Amino acid sequence: MKNILYIFLLFTQVFWAQSAFDKGNELYKNDKFSEAIKEYESILRTQNHSAEVYFNLGNSYYKLNQVAPSIYNYEKALQLNPGYEEAKNNLKFAQNMTIDEIKAVEKIGFGRTIENFTSMHSYDEWAKITVGFSIVFLLFFIAYYFSSKTLLKRIFFVGMFLILIGLIISVSCAISEKSRFDNDKPAIIFAERIEVKSEPKETSNEAFILHEGTKVQVIEAKKDWRKIQLADERIGWVNKEALKEIK
Repeated sequence: MKNILYIFLLFTQVFWAQSAFDKGNELYKNDKFSEAIKEYESILRTQNHSAEVYFNLGNSYYKLNQVAPSIYNYEKALQLNPGYEEAKNNLKFAQNMTIDEIKAVEKIGFGRTIENFTSMHSYDEWAKITVGFSIVFLLFFIAYYFSSKTLLKRIFFVGMFLILIGLIISVSCAISEKSRFDNDKPAIIFAERIEVKSEPKETSNEAFILHEGTKVQVIEAKKDWRKIQLADERIGWVNKEALKEIK
């Protein structure tokens, strides 16, 4: 009985979320962006998160020229679906509305090459590749074990060796990407203008100024303060109310 009730409630929730999504889309088409935002956000309050909902929220805020919320929601959409091309394109348009121009410090040398290679796939995708290598390795081992011909045994043995190398590389990439994902704590500045402090207190010196829509990395939390780092590697402290973390 409990299972039936759970399924019924789940079905009702999904049906309601779809209804609110369709209503939000209709309001958006009629240029009622504020009303559309209310419908989309009501879906998120029921924990029905999807890249499409965040994308439409980003579009609605963009139409209202609200920089920070539009960028935040496009980023959320890309968190759920990194390959969402429309979200990537619209994010670029929204970022053009920001005031701060921050040039990222590019990594060079071997470290950059490794990072470019591991970032080709998410850690979930690398894990799937690892599973694929493991299955192929097992098949080659079985073929090697049961082969009666010396030439075939040599071929399968070499194949096993090459697959093992691929397996080790894919495991290493999965671990590297998981570590990078866990350490990646992006946030968007929501304050229209904020003085970034050199220390986590109001009386400390001003390090620099940021404006709404700028993306930062949160590298430390201390009570009501967040230590942030910019793409150009500048570091400072802001009150947690000045930003909204994406993850």
